[in-house]
Amino acid sequence: MRIFGVILAGGQGRRMGGADKGMLPLAGRPLVSHVLERLEPQVERVAISANGVAGRFALGVPVLADQGGAGPLAGICAALDWAAPMGATAVLSVPVDAPFLPGDLCPRLCLAAETAPEGLAIAQAGGRDHPTFGLWPVSLLEPLRAFLASGAKPKVMDFARAHGAVAAAFADALAFENLNTPEDLARAETLLRGPQA
Repeated sequence: MRIFGVILAGGQGRRMGGADKGMLPLAGRPLVSHVLERLEPQVERVAISANGVAGRFALGVPVLADQGGAGPLAGICAALDWAAPMGATAVLSVPVDAPFLPGDLCPRLCLAAETAPEGLAIAQAGGRDHPTFGLWPVSLLEPLRAFLASGAKPKVMDFARAHGAVAAAFADALAFENLNTPEDLARAETLLRGPQA
């Protein structure tokens, strides 16, 4: 299997006062760089799905424009479209505001996907599904494109359920926490910096 990765960075950051979440500083570096550092060793190639000025990331990976306003599924669609011509089997998606994502996310989702009718797997932790942490086979590109074009409200779980997604259970719910507010960011800063002497 050839797994590519995508960091979903197309959100509006409303609860962060409209900030560009990926560029928010965390322990002296942009949030997106923490996510990239954890994702990159798990996949063959990585891209960032985002709108706006691509050059602001300057991390040496491609920046893919998604269909604005269509949510995470638009970013996943853009990533599948990017990865398919290069021979990828699937794309591993993660959100830009999850700096503690598991180091074994990819292998565990791959294992779960083996039991899925269409090879689609999502993460589950703390009694909740986390569908933006997902393994998306490139064979779903056209069905996803059609779903986005249908005018349906593009909910990730609606599409995932319709295509037989299976869940991979993770024990550490913290690994899937999204930094949605300034308070969340402050807590993450404390965790990363550790106790101060």
